[in-house]
Amino acid sequence: MRFGRRVTVAGVVTACALGAAAVAGMPFGDADRTPATLTAGETLASPGDAAAPAGAAVRADSGPGSRPRGGATPGAAAALRARPAAEVAADSPASVSYLRDRYRVDADEAARRLALQELSAPLATRLATEFPAAYGGMWLDQAAGGVLTVAATSVEPVRAALAGMPDAARVRVVPVRHPLRQLTEAATRLATTLDATSGADVMVDERANEVVVLTGDRIATDDPRLPGALRAAGVPARAQARIAGTVVQKACDPRECAQAPMRGGIRLDVPRDDGTVGGCTTGFNVVAGLRDPYVLTAGHCVVGGRHQLVDRTWHQFLGPKVPVTVESSRPGLAENAYPYDYAIMPYQAGALGLWAYPAGATQVPSLVNYWCVPDSTGCATRGSRDVAVTGHVPWSAIQPGWVVCATGAAYTPKDGEQHVDSGAGVGYVPGTRCGEIIGKASGGIDVRICARPGDSGGPLFTEADGKALGILSHGDPGQGPCTNPNERNSYAPVSTILDRANARTYGGLRIRLAINGPVPPLPRPVIR
Repeated sequence: MRFGRRVTVAGVVTACALGAAAVAGMPFGDADRTPATLTAGETLASPGDAAAPAGAAVRADSGPGSRPRGGATPGAAAALRARPAAEVAADSPASVSYLRDRYRVDADEAARRLALQELSAPLATRLATEFPAAYGGMWLDQAAGGVLTVAATSVEPVRAALAGMPDAARVRVVPVRHPLRQLTEAATRLATTLDATSGADVMVDERANEVVVLTGDRIATDDPRLPGALRAAGVPARAQARIAGTVVQKACDPRECAQAPMRGGIRLDVPRDDGTVGGCTTGFNVVAGLRDPYVLTAGHCVVGGRHQLVDRTWHQFLGPKVPVTVESSRPGLAENAYPYDYAIMPYQAGALGLWAYPAGATQVPSLVNYWCVPDSTGCATRGSRDVAVTGHVPWSAIQPGWVVCATGAAYTPKDGEQHVDSGAGVGYVPGTRCGEIIGKASGGIDVRICARPGDSGGPLFTEADGKALGILSHGDPGQGPCTNPNERNSYAPVSTILDRANARTYGGLRIRLAINGPVPPLPRPVIR
């Protein structure tokens, strides 16, 4: 029936060169720990205090760039103390594993780095207090061997103050021009000038010893005040886009995913000849010829009694009405006869620029949207994400019993929402659900996965390796929430569709599944 076009770380952690106290990411168309604290224990030795007793503090007037705090008596503050590295490591097994895998270090070294990391936050607070005119910030350099790098305008006083701390051999002090206090004050002034927020729109880059203004959100890239404000900052300052042009947003709500790249499993709204609008779902990216991009969806979305004219599809038809594809004039690129229920659609004029990967992107995989829904229990561990398409499985090789996943964009809006009603029924949430292949006798792929009108054309794929299997065609009736655990739906096989379309176009287009997402068109040669 058709529904509209619708560790604990094993191993003994040694002293790690830390001394006595170790230091411590259908047709269905249309996650209690006590942090490092400021207590009596290990000391930060001050210049000239070679024999500073345990519990002595860094002197506030120690060296250039420092000044005593109001009313503070040298030695009155408690010293920093680190948790044992073994304890820190036991609380962070995944972090230990990451360091071991990424930097090829052993468990003891990973534990040392994590303990030093934990100590770094209270250390930063201490240095900012004791050396306000010299301290320039800090960062942990994992690539350089897990070294804590401290920036200072006056190196020697800060270096002397750090000499007595745990793991001091892995702490280095580097010179910079501006103290963190000066940079922070400049950021605050800049933010005020630009009607923005310091710490959110105007940041301090401690490694670069600069102030950074983030544009593209509250501060426009072309804000006329920006050049003058940067020149008047009094410290090195630069502007950069908050989100780089080559960044690709990850998985998104199928109803509201109007950003590149085009991926399988997002909403298509399809106006019909009679003025009504149905909903369908994108399946997979396909390509013809050298690299001409197309989008695969269900054929009944654009072929049928109410689709005699040239169909165009849109994302968020009721606003902002983003153009997507158009029905091809080439014969053989659309059919509505299961299992040949497919439409291979080129982009509308100007639409490819909206859906292609941004120019300069270094990786351009073809993606399927994996969007978690409340009734998909598997999402509890990994969450929403994109799945890269790595190829497709021939229909003949697909086997009953396989566990597979499908994404759909069907939806019926609640009162006040601006979405086209695909006929899904109130309470159905669009997204990804997984289930089992239960047969192939129909010439297609029969599965036990919930789907609704508006999910048509949506992708069926393997979660682990990103293999494309099919696109949704039809199935058992049903509306609203998924309540029938035995609901059966049927998918047109991708391999069947590709074979059929190539046969009907006599192989001239060389239509194939895309494993790379759409990219900007090649420049046309200039004929003189």
